[in-house]
Amino acid sequence: MADEVSIDVAQFHTRLASLITQWKADKRSGNNVFGDANSIAIVMGKSDPDTTGFHKANATQFWLLGYEFPATLMLFTMETMYIVTTQKKATYLEPLKGGKTNVEIMVRSGKDEAGNMKQLEKVMDIIKNAGKKVGVITKNLSSGPMVQQWATAFGDISKEVEEVDISPALSAVMAVKDENELRSISSASRASANIMQDYFIDTMSDILDKEKKITNRALADKVSNKLDDDKFFRQTKMPSNFDSMQLDWSIHPTVMSGGNFDLKLSSEPDDNNLHAGVIISALGLRYQTYGSQVARTYLVDPTKQQESMYKLLLNVHETVIKEMRDGVVARDVYSKALQVIKNKKPELEKNFVKSVGAGVGIEARDNTLALNAKNQRTLRDGMTFTITTGFSDLQNPQAKNQKRDGTYALMLSDTVRVTTGSDAFVYTKHAAMDTEATMFFFNDEEEEVKEEKPKQKKDSRVGAVASSNITKTRLRGQGGATQNEEKEQARREHQKELHAKKQKEGSEKYVEGHGNLNGVEEKKFKRFESYKRDMNFPPRVKDLIIVVDAKNSSVILPIMGRPVPFHINTLKNATTSTEGEFCFLRINFLSPGQGVGRKDDSAPFEDPSAQFIRSLTFRSKDTDRMESVKDQITEMKKVSLRREQEKKEMEDVVEQDKLIEIRNRRPHRLDNIYMRPAMESKRIGGHVEIHQNGLRYQHLGNARVDILFSNVKHLFFQPCVGELIVIIHVHLINPIIIGKRKTKDVQFYREATEMQFDETGNRKRKHRYGDEEEFEAEQEEKRRRAQLDKEFRNFAEKIADAGKGEGLSVDMPFRDLGFNGVPSRSSVTIQPTTDCLIQITEPPFMVVSLNDVEVVHLERVQFGLKNFDMVVIFKDFTRAPVHINTIPVESLDGVKDWLDSVDIPFSEGPLNLNWTTIMKTLVADPHAFFADGGWNFLAAESDDEGSEEEEEESAFEVSEEDMASEESSDDESDFDEEASAEASDEEASDEEEGEDWDEMEKKAAKKDREGPEDDDRRKKSNGKKR
Repeated sequence: MADEVSIDVAQFHTRLASLITQWKADKRSGNNVFGDANSIAIVMGKSDPDTTGFHKANATQFWLLGYEFPATLMLFTMETMYIVTTQKKATYLEPLKGGKTNVEIMVRSGKDEAGNMKQLEKVMDIIKNAGKKVGVITKNLSSGPMVQQWATAFGDISKEVEEVDISPALSAVMAVKDENELRSISSASRASANIMQDYFIDTMSDILDKEKKITNRALADKVSNKLDDDKFFRQTKMPSNFDSMQLDWSIHPTVMSGGNFDLKLSSEPDDNNLHAGVIISALGLRYQTYGSQVARTYLVDPTKQQESMYKLLLNVHETVIKEMRDGVVARDVYSKALQVIKNKKPELEKNFVKSVGAGVGIEARDNTLALNAKNQRTLRDGMTFTITTGFSDLQNPQAKNQKRDGTYALMLSDTVRVTTGSDAFVYTKHAAMDTEATMFFFNDEEEEVKEEKPKQKKDSRVGAVASSNITKTRLRGQGGATQNEEKEQARREHQKELHAKKQKEGSEKYVEGHGNLNGVEEKKFKRFESYKRDMNFPPRVKDLIIVVDAKNSSVILPIMGRPVPFHINTLKNATTSTEGEFCFLRINFLSPGQGVGRKDDSAPFEDPSAQFIRSLTFRSKDTDRMESVKDQITEMKKVSLRREQEKKEMEDVVEQDKLIEIRNRRPHRLDNIYMRPAMESKRIGGHVEIHQNGLRYQHLGNARVDILFSNVKHLFFQPCVGELIVIIHVHLINPIIIGKRKTKDVQFYREATEMQFDETGNRKRKHRYGDEEEFEAEQEEKRRRAQLDKEFRNFAEKIADAGKGEGLSVDMPFRDLGFNGVPSRSSVTIQPTTDCLIQITEPPFMVVSLNDVEVVHLERVQFGLKNFDMVVIFKDFTRAPVHINTIPVESLDGVKDWLDSVDIPFSEGPLNLNWTTIMKTLVADPHAFFADGGWNFLAAESDDEGSEEEEEESAFEVSEEDMASEESSDDESDFDEEASAEASDEEASDEEEGEDWDEMEKKAAKKDREGPEDDDRRKKSNGKKR
């Protein structure tokens, strides 16, 4: 046995010296950690096999000695360490004597209880002589005769000495790990990650793919048995001196699925079968007594909501890891994680874990280093933690099986080390947690199976004659009209279905009592504080004059002999007027019901029924002074409004994560690139690089712009066909700041002109010989453009390949479906893509995602107009509609066909509508809007207009007939009216015959005899009839 136990004496004295050094330093600095303890007593009872994990007593023994010594008492003073143990254990501890710190070993007998009590009395005397405070572990989990005897002996002197909890001090001493400890934690973490990544995922996916039946407990046991597979660990990448025999479970494997989730990992796996939905697996290995932990959530055929929740958790988890730096306070780490949730989904705050991690070492979880909202411990370089983030009790309304899938949880856990400066080092990074590695889709093929369209049967009578030559109409000229009518009828039927579907979705989504749309908060009363107390007033208020304090955004007015401050946000404006020798300064305040403009409701009031001061007027003979005060108030109001506007504009700007650069190889790069929006006023070229998680643009001035794949919503490639530039365009989810402005669109382009490809030093050739050279130059230009398109397209595909984990793909515009329009200031070509409607040739750019579109309305569609307008209404009704004006009427059918092909309901009308009022009404009460018919009023308006036009035309024809009958009887008709009547008669019937030349000459002569006055009078009368 003596040969088996070998204590590292040098390591023991190094760590013992570290303990005493930190103890003394704490006494000098104010006893913040050790609690002014004069001695430390740690008693360890019998080892209990039922006790899971490690606690402070045996953790301290492992830290100092490398082994657990049951039934042993360790007493520390500033000068000496006393160890009370049995004879056999004393032989193992004998080599510890003679070091820098004195070590005394007291041997106790197992049978001589009286002698043992005398030893303990001697220990008590040492404690009393050391001082009045002794540090003990208040929550000692060990038991046995040794612990009972200690409790009896210590009870006799409990009135003479005071107990203090030494657990936080021991935790602080053992928190910062040395090289050997870090190496052990690294090995334990790597082994845990290997089991999770290389064994559990393969086993779980095989079970689900083959639809095997296995319980959560049985699967956890299979993972647990992997500990004895030495061959598995030898096949994985582990250190050369790694010994799998020193592995043990720190956290026994657990598998959770089917709605039963415990993120505290305190319960055993249940006996239900593994359910294909949300699956959480957690485990932790211990190597040379140092623990680790890793947990992953795997999503099988997740819904869009579950994917969104997991991406949010991934963002929170990465945020916590980035905050784990030297000098950061523990509670600040938790606050940072909570802030990410509040910014993106504040309703999930109640579902978030109460702690995002704790210290890890010999103890699997050191709660004195918990990363919660209260812990004020400071992180130090060399500390190790388990980072655990998760959401519990999440609801899945789209679940088919509400019992097993209706409620779910998400969890991620990693073992990390705190470092200086940069992010924490993740020991368990081998266990991937990105969406590509944690989401499994087994039902894709079933969902993508579509019904095959039955093939049209050939007519046996046709024979070898082309079927297209046989028309369904008797006359060849009627074929086109009939096909157009059929096409129009099919489009109308499809649009009716789309409108009915949209109406049904709106009625189901916005039920009665829904209130304001999308949970948009109503405007709340804002409280403004000018000064916390009167001593903060400027000194000039003693003179009882009007003081404009721009620093505190306040105006101090003398009222009834007292200075009264008013915040600038309570003021509306200030005006001056002169009467006689006096100048009057009128200060107007904001009050309810004051204005009639659009901004009247911009400042809600706490109690609108209270009494308000509308204005205050001050009189002075010093006109210059009054004018100066007015100007100062006006300027301060402008600054305040500008500041509020800037703050509002920057609300949706989200700080991006850090770009992970590629170090092991040269990144893919595209040179000679320009970016829009430009970073500087001058146009400076640069290059774009593809890194692990995003793009980096760097121009010659060394300024950089990073774009992460997780923030990219759409990626477009537009070739230079018909354009002067070739473009790679990135449309973002959240805007970023470039220069001093925010933008959601970033574009990389290169000009496709001949100057860009000049291979002759920009010199023009002196002689050109005819058409041959022009033809060669044209062919060379085509070749260059094709080469440029190929280069940019390949680079765009490389971007999509690097960002495929975020679902990134390249989208190209369909130029054949494009049409001209004015979305902003100038007429541009607007082109549809697979998922969007875009204009990325000229700024400002326009990118409309088709998935975000609710309906489209075409305005000014009526006979005789050369242009029409398009209004795009979004599913997010709080978002302003997009207007595309002045579209040529020749594009009307093409626009309708495209909208119908992408299943977007559209309507048309002859007038421009007031969309601001319409959207305000919709946002105020969406239920009432859809209850009254929803978007059907747009189609109804166009139908009514068409019927009114038909009625007017029919009435006009009747009046012409009456006029024609009167003219035939009275013989007082002018040539124009008869001509129009004849035209209408000819159109009505082809069988009627026209008048001969003699009759027409007589009528023309009669018209010549009539004067111009009669002609004017007759025209006026015709206008009245119409």
